[in-house]
Amino acid sequence: MTRWSTRIGDHEAHLWLVEPDDIRAPELLDAYDALLTQDERDKRDRFRFERDRHTCLVTRALVRTTLSRYVDVAPQAWRFETNEYGRPAIASPREAGELKFNLSHTRGMVACIVGWNRDVGVDVEDRDRTGRLLDVADRFFSPSEVRALRSLPDQEQWDRFFLYWTLKESYIKARGMGLAIPLSHFSFDVERDVTIAFDPKLDDTPERWQFTAFSRGRRHAVAASMGRKPPERVQLLVRETVPLR
Repeated sequence: MTRWSTRIGDHEAHLWLVEPDDIRAPELLDAYDALLTQDERDKRDRFRFERDRHTCLVTRALVRTTLSRYVDVAPQAWRFETNEYGRPAIASPREAGELKFNLSHTRGMVACIVGWNRDVGVDVEDRDRTGRLLDVADRFFSPSEVRALRSLPDQEQWDRFFLYWTLKESYIKARGMGLAIPLSHFSFDVERDVTIAFDPKLDDTPERWQFTAFSRGRRHAVAASMGRKPPERVQLLVRETVPLR
């Protein structure tokens, strides 16, 4: 078993998971609120439903306290910016150096992945949600992914859909370009190991990436994308947490 450390090893990325529905102590929620900037409070308060306001609060507390595990910076001191595609990054303080992060949240789970001098992306999805997922796959997935998905028994198609979806989302988030990268322009093969293939239109190579996908209970699908320098192998360390506890 790998010993957990708040130092990121040369060949590591760290993934922190929190279940916001389990965090209801008023003193914790007040402490989270005290970490936020006024802009973050305004963003939280714009959500119509209390559930979404709560998730937003926990998400902001998670990223701030997580980053402070690695750098001697108070959680309330972090400032963030977004690129032209909306990807958040650390704006200050300078002590952050090459620390990079990415966030994802869905009903019942929030995730924060952290890497040092490597691009990272994470996606979490609630598999209890309803919808015509095969129609979504037909519209957005690559032809090879659609064929593989539709070849499966009905009961396995649901899980395979969320496996593809979380991997794809984590990759485009790690690239920092979101849906500016068409989801049909790259394909995942998950039959043995998780590998990726790119349409020639995309300026990328499979060797530059490593992927991890897993389930957290029956409800949640999780995937992470981690940039690497071949032949490096990146170890993803996963830990559940409650911010400030």
